[in-house]
Amino acid sequence: MVATRGLVLVTVVLGLATASPVPTSKPTTTRRGCHIDRFKSLSPRELDAFKKAKDALEESFLPKSWSCRSHLFPRTWDLRELQVWERPVALEAELALTLKVLGSVADSALGAFLEQPLHTLRHIHSKLQACVPAQPTVDPRPQGRLHRWLHRLQEATKMESRSCVEASVTFNLFRLLTRDLKCVASGDQCA
Repeated sequence: MVATRGLVLVTVVLGLATASPVPTSKPTTTRRGCHIDRFKSLSPRELDAFKKAKDALEESFLPKSWSCRSHLFPRTWDLRELQVWERPVALEAELALTLKVLGSVADSALGAFLEQPLHTLRHIHSKLQACVPAQPTVDPRPQGRLHRWLHRLQEATKMESRSCVEASVTFNLFRLLTRDLKCVASGDQCA
């Protein structure tokens, strides 16, 4: 009987010793190679570069008269309303449009102000692409709110004037960096 208890005790101890620890929380990113969690906050130097670029862009809008038919990034646009796996998809589309628009503006006299922010955005975009799930072959289109948001971004360049899209992207820049990026980087802890 003592030998049996000893054998059971040794078996239990060895089983616990080889078992992996129980995680206390879920990782913020579940896709392999997805390391977006490092972008929960940007450095003060990076944010300052974005502020200077945004200020320069806003100054360039002052002499222009423009009116937009719709708000490309409405105030109600909140990534927390999407499922966790949909958030990187929406942010990737938002970043792609931002890079496209700011990249075309960078060819102008504002290029010096946009060089560092564009470099940072390209880096974030490249890291984010590892977090975006591959398009399924069975149902190639996202549904619901995500579908509407992606469609809105795709149609923006067709429906609105160039200056309107530039202004919308510029005014959305800090929300993209401080709220949307932070939410995606926080994964399921973004509430």
